[in-house]
Amino acid sequence: MSLPASLVSLSDLQAAAQRLRGVAVQTPLLPVDALSEKFPHGVWVKAECLQRVGAFKVRGAYNYMAGMDPSVRARGVIAPSSGNHAQAVAYAARHFGVPCTVVMPTTVSPAKKVGAERLGATVELVGTTTIARIARAEEIARETGAVVVPPFDDDTIIAGQGTVGLEIIDALPDVATVVVPVGGGGLSSGVAVAIKHLRPNVRVVCVEPAGAPKLSRAMANHGPVTLDQTSSIADGLLGVRLGDRNWDHLSVLVDDVVSVEDGPIRCTMRFLLDRLKLVTEPSGAITLAAVMEGKVLSDGPIVAVLSGGNIEWDGLMAQVSDDAMAAESVTA
Repeated sequence: MSLPASLVSLSDLQAAAQRLRGVAVQTPLLPVDALSEKFPHGVWVKAECLQRVGAFKVRGAYNYMAGMDPSVRARGVIAPSSGNHAQAVAYAARHFGVPCTVVMPTTVSPAKKVGAERLGATVELVGTTTIARIARAEEIARETGAVVVPPFDDDTIIAGQGTVGLEIIDALPDVATVVVPVGGGGLSSGVAVAIKHLRPNVRVVCVEPAGAPKLSRAMANHGPVTLDQTSSIADGLLGVRLGDRNWDHLSVLVDDVVSVEDGPIRCTMRFLLDRLKLVTEPSGAITLAAVMEGKVLSDGPIVAVLSGGNIEWDGLMAQVSDDAMAAESVTA
């Protein structure tokens, strides 16, 4: 398929895949046998919850930092992040032996904050929005000379995340529909590039929390919009605005966007734990939740990307315990 020349290219993704060899794990594509009766063509999950640092983000962060001039990289890096990007940048910074500061929200989960600290990052907690984190990161960069590693709105980041899509096609060439979560848009735009280059007839469906409808609002508006507020247990998808470069890709490559409430996300987290023995954070489980809710139509095999698994024991139990499930059934 000939995509617009202004978009990230297939060769960009292939170059990223070369850089990531030996760094990122080629995560497994696992069949969800328990859903075979309802979905006779089959459902698979791309288990990025098993990726290094527990999420896909290491792909983009490492790809970005590997392409930096070494003398610039040595000044240190800064990551504005809700959690997973911070850990990914910290991991890459440790690999390259450079200082790392991460700017995370005051509401960050303990698993993500401790994960970044464990990897050697200096953590600063600021506000609750992507906009606030990026502003503080840029302020630190001006003060110290360190370089901000963007979380999603960048072609090199998009190319790194897009290697997930290359692996899906390699593992399941006859896939009919790929379901991917959308927050800022780095993973979804990268995967869409890979899929539409290699299998243009495959449908790409984006899933967002019902309380953070950035992409659906952007589609209706024919351009990115800034939401007044967002709310969901899917903390990794709560940014108030898509990246501009991500919108450039998603607006022409995505076939559908659907939303999911918190209740089905909780149920799917528990399903994944019980039936596939996979620990996922809410943002990771949201894609399979959309499939299980019947919101994804497909005439062939479906792949749902489980984007991450960074959740601590207490947080997991708070979402999937019998008490939590019962409370959700009452309030939903």
